[in-house]
Amino acid sequence: MIVQISSGQGPAECELAVCKLFECLKKEYPDIKEISSHKSRFSDSCTSIMFETEEDLSHLEGTVQWICQSPFRPHHKRKNWFVDVSIIPEQEVVCTDQNIRFERFHCGGKGGQNVNKVETGVRIIHIPTGITITSTAERSQLLNKKDALEKLAALLKDKQTEQVKLQINSAWREHTRIVRGNPIRTYEGKAFKLKA
Repeated sequence: MIVQISSGQGPAECELAVCKLFECLKKEYPDIKEISSHKSRFSDSCTSIMFETEEDLSHLEGTVQWICQSPFRPHHKRKNWFVDVSIIPEQEVVCTDQNIRFERFHCGGKGGQNVNKVETGVRIIHIPTGITITSTAERSQLLNKKDALEKLAALLKDKQTEQVKLQINSAWREHTRIVRGNPIRTYEGKAFKLKA
């Protein structure tokens, strides 16, 4: 499961809450591994942290509240700071194994009698994804096979890149979705203690 903690457009206090919440969750769920973090421009905190875990943390999705006097602005009246916890859809794994079926066939085009006698056309089927590539450009079966494999590799790479972009876009949309109020969890004080 991939989870993102985000301060949204919140001030430095919310960014600090992101880091404190991440540290608390790491103690609670030791298998957490950080994937990425976006550092704040104004403090040593993070605007967002994305991590993965084998645990089901869907019960944490929503708003987390931190009740504390501002550590950055001592006389500030506000004492409620909110961060968002979102579940990010995992990217679909594009299978790139070499489980491929090859088919040969006669093909038309240049080559005179060669095209009628020899099966130079190649069709490859990537079994895990069902992608089919055909190559008939060359007079040699070996060259057509090489051409088809190169096309398949490029297509699988594009598909994987597209999946990564979808995950990044999903994370960015969640980053700006913070809702203040109705928190899933509430923490208190500079020690960031979970309120019972």
